[in-house]
Amino acid sequence: MEVKELDGNEWKYHGEGNRSLVVSHVQVTFISYTAYEDGNAGHCQVLRFLKFPIELAQPNQALEEAPRRLKNIVDFSKHVMKLLLGDNFVQPGEVIQLPLDFVRHLALKIQPERPGSRCNKVMDAFSGYALCLPDLTKFQTCHQIAKRPPLCIEIKPKCGFIPFSSHIAKDIKRHVCRYCMHQHLKVANGKWKRISKYCPLDLFSGNKQRMHIALKSLLQEPQNNLKIFKNGELIFGCKDDQDYLMDLNELANHLKAYFFPANGVVSGLQCTRTVIRELIHVITIALVSNVDTCKTGDMKRTLVSEERSHCEASHFRREVLRNGIHVVENSGLPKGCVLSRILQVQMLDMMDIDGIYPLYLRVQQHIEEFPTDRSRLHLDGPYNEAFYENLSDCHSQDDETVDYAAQKIHQYRVATTAKDCSIMIALSPCPLEERPEPRTTIQTSRACFVYSVAILDLDPKPYENIAHQYKLDGKIINFYVQSMRAKKDVTTPNFYKENEECTLFFHSA
Repeated sequence: MEVKELDGNEWKYHGEGNRSLVVSHVQVTFISYTAYEDGNAGHCQVLRFLKFPIELAQPNQALEEAPRRLKNIVDFSKHVMKLLLGDNFVQPGEVIQLPLDFVRHLALKIQPERPGSRCNKVMDAFSGYALCLPDLTKFQTCHQIAKRPPLCIEIKPKCGFIPFSSHIAKDIKRHVCRYCMHQHLKVANGKWKRISKYCPLDLFSGNKQRMHIALKSLLQEPQNNLKIFKNGELIFGCKDDQDYLMDLNELANHLKAYFFPANGVVSGLQCTRTVIRELIHVITIALVSNVDTCKTGDMKRTLVSEERSHCEASHFRREVLRNGIHVVENSGLPKGCVLSRILQVQMLDMMDIDGIYPLYLRVQQHIEEFPTDRSRLHLDGPYNEAFYENLSDCHSQDDETVDYAAQKIHQYRVATTAKDCSIMIALSPCPLEERPEPRTTIQTSRACFVYSVAILDLDPKPYENIAHQYKLDGKIINFYVQSMRAKKDVTTPNFYKENEECTLFFHSA
C-alpha cells in the first residue's frame, strides 16, 4: 500500500528497540489499513521503521532488505503467532510505502530525542517502507472514554519456566531461571544499576501471592520490563539504561484520580500503598482473564510441574523460606488467558539452546554444501501456512536429518519470540452505572475500567542469532556461578579459612 501527503510535524518519537524505531501520530491519523483478511479496517496510529548499523546503512541495502524484512514480520505475526496466541491478542498490521521526503524529514526531526545508546544504528530513510500498526498504548475499541484519559501498562514478562531439556549442560539451569541469572551480568556490565527482584516464574505461576510480589518488584525496579502510559505518553518506566522516570509516590499521584474518582484529594503514604495495591489488582485480573469467558475462576488451569515453576533465586521463594510465610496454593494459569497462551508457546523450546546449538551446526554444514536448500528449509521465511504446518508436525526422535534439525530450530525460534514479547493492557475508566459487558470490565473497590489485552514484539528471531544466543547463555551462567561462589566466600567466616591454611601447612610439613 502506498501513502501520500503526510506531514512530518504531525508525528513524534515513540520509542525504539535494537532492530526498529517507532513514531506515533500526535492525535489521530487517517491512514486506514486492513489488518485482517476479513476486511475489518482500523486507523494506523504508529509507524515502525527498520534500523540499520551506521556503517551498513546504504540505500541499496535498505531498498533490498526493508520490504522483505517487514513482510516477514507481518507474515510471521499473521500465519504463525496469531494462530498460536489467538486472534484477540495479535494485530499484524500492514506494510506501507511512504514518500521519501516525509521519511527523511521525520528522521531528522526525531534524531535529538533518541537515546544516545541507540544511536549506533540509523532509521531507514532510504526505502520509504514502514509497518503500519494501531497504537496499543491507547484504547482500541469504540467505547466512549470517560473524562480521564486511557491508561496502558506494558509488561515484558520474559521466560516463565525452568528449562527441562535432557540436553542441559549446566545443572544450575535446572534451579535458577535465565532472567534472574542474567540480572547479575547486566548490572556488572552497567546496563542497570540494581538487580531486580522480579522473577518471571512468579508472574506465570497463577498464584495470587506470587503474582503480587512479581508485579510489585517490577514497579520498584521496572528496567525495560514495565512501562505505564497515560493517553499514549510514557509516565513511568525506564528509558534504556537510565533510572526510571518517577518514584511510586509520583505514580500514585498520577493514578489516584483513577482509583479514587470521587475523592481526588487523598494523599500520603497510605494513598500510595492503596493505589499501588489497586493497580496490581487490576493488572493481575487482566493477565489471568479471558474475554471469551465470563467467569475467570471457573476455567481449567494450565499447570507447570513443580520443578519447572519455581526459581531458587526468586525473592518470593526466599521470603517464604526465611519467614515461614504461608502460601495459599492456587497455582496454575486459567486456560485462554494471555499468560497461559504465551507460556504454552514458550514451552515449544523443548531442547534448550544446549540442544539446539548442535542442530544449528548440522544445518550450517548442510547449507554450506547445498546453499539452495536454505530456501527449502525456510531459514529466512517465507512464514506461511507451510511453515506453520511444519512447525506443528513434531518428530520425537532425531533421525539425523537436516529436516529434523531445521524443524527443531524453528520451534526454538518461535518459542524465543514468545519469551521476548510484550503484553499491552489498555484501561479506559468508565462510570460504575454505565459499565458494559462484565467480561470486558475490571472493577476495583471504587472504580471500573473497560480493558483490552494485546501482544506485540512478535518478530521472527533471525536463524543466525542462535550462535550468539549460545555464547551469551554460557556467559550468563558462568558469571552467575562465579558471582554466587564469590558471595559465598565473602560470607564465610575468616577463621575457617585460617584453619584450612593451618591444616594444609601441617600436612605439607
